[in-house]
Parts: sequence; structure tokens; C-alpha cells
Amino acid sequence: MKKFKAVKLITCFAMALSVLALSGCVRNSDKVLKMATNAEFPPYEYYDGDKIVGIDVEFAKAIAADMGYKLEIIDMDFGSIISAVQSGKADIAVAAISVTEEKLQQINFSDTYATASQLIIVPEDSTISSIPDLTGKRIGVQIFTTGDVYAGDIEDATIERFNKGYEAIDALKDGRVDAVVIDSEPAKVFAEENEGLKIIDEPLTEEEYAVGVAKENTKLLNSINKSIQKLKDSGELDKIKAKYINAD
Repeated sequence: MKKFKAVKLITCFAMALSVLALSGCVRNSDKVLKMATNAEFPPYEYYDGDKIVGIDVEFAKAIAADMGYKLEIIDMDFGSIISAVQSGKADIAVAAISVTEEKLQQINFSDTYATASQLIIVPEDSTISSIPDLTGKRIGVQIFTTGDVYAGDIEDATIERFNKGYEAIDALKDGRVDAVVIDSEPAKVFAEENEGLKIIDEPLTEEEYAVGVAKENTKLLNSINKSIQKLKDSGELDKIKAKYINAD
């Protein structure tokens, strides 16, 4: 009788553990990974109708799925993204963010998932054909971006800062600035979609994109790095990029 009771208790205990394990999986799948971004930066993040799409969106969804999370996208001004991660409003920052020493003082960054450069957009009839020609010119940039930082180093240049990349492009078309400095892939999109603009062949800088995470959240950072490596090894990351970037 005692043996039967013991077996029965062990069986019940095992069943309870199974239920707990299952409920844990369910809770995990219901967890949300909050991503701060600025959906004005095609092809990395932009609106297609009322939906935010792009390289960073699919990349972040793949990371979240690998970790057993659902992704929630929070669209905000680019200048608010880092503080959103610092304050806990968002878990990660994914917005074609370049790794710089200044940003590393504020948040941690994952392994690199993309490389880029800062390109110069000018009107087709512009006399600007190289970086030295930017001296003393009016240059449009998206505020708080790497282009904003590096354009500030150009001698005697007047920097006009805009909240969104397309606003800088509009200023260029209207003649309010002489050139726009912006990340390479958005530059290609803007030049293609706006007749009368061209890109100067010489890049202003080379840089790397990574996922931003709060300084204290090393566990999340380690998990993200593992997921990024999986996406690289499987070729999925390259497939996501190819979907949005014209190889030509």
C-alpha cells in the first residue's frame, strides 16, 4: 500500500512538472521583445501603408522568434531611441544604428549585422563631385545620425539638421541645401526615387550597424549575439538583406 502511494505521488509530481514546463513554454511565447526604431529610413525601416517593414524589421523578428519572443515595434524620433532603451521603454534599438565611441558610453551593442557607409547626394547639375568640394557648402543631414556627426567635421560647412531623411532630400530638391549626407542604402533609395539627384562615388565614411541594448542587460545581449550568429550561419541574414537591397 505504501509502495503504491509512493508511486502515485511520484507520478503526480512528474505530471505537475510537465504542466509547469508546458505552461512555461506558453508564457515564454507570450513574452514581447520591444524594439525602438525610426521608420523613416528605407530599406532598413519604413512604412508600407500602415505597416512598418524593412531589413531591420525582419531581422529583429527573426531574432525574437529564435529567442521565443514576439516582436513589438515602437516608432519614434531617431534621437529618442537610445534613451528609450536606457529607460526600459524599449528592450532593443534596431534602426540602422552605427556603432560609435559616443554611443558605446550610453548603451551596449551586439555583434555587427550589417556594414554601411555615409554617401553624399547632390543635384545632377551640381559642381560638387568629391568630399573636398563640400567645404563651405550647406549640407543637409538627419539629426543625431552618423551623417550628422561626420558632416560637422567638414570645413566651413553649414549643417542643416532635419528630423527625417526625406526632409533633408526635400530641402536639397528645393535648393535650401547643396548636398545631403546619409547612410548608403537610404541614399540609394532616395536617389532612385527622386529624379534629378545623384550620388557621389566617394563615400564619406565606413561604419557598422548593430543592435543596441541597455548597459545592465548583458543576458539579453548574449542571447541576441547567439541569434545573430545563427542567422549568419544559416544564410538567413543575407536572404533578408537581399530581399530589400538591389544587388545591382
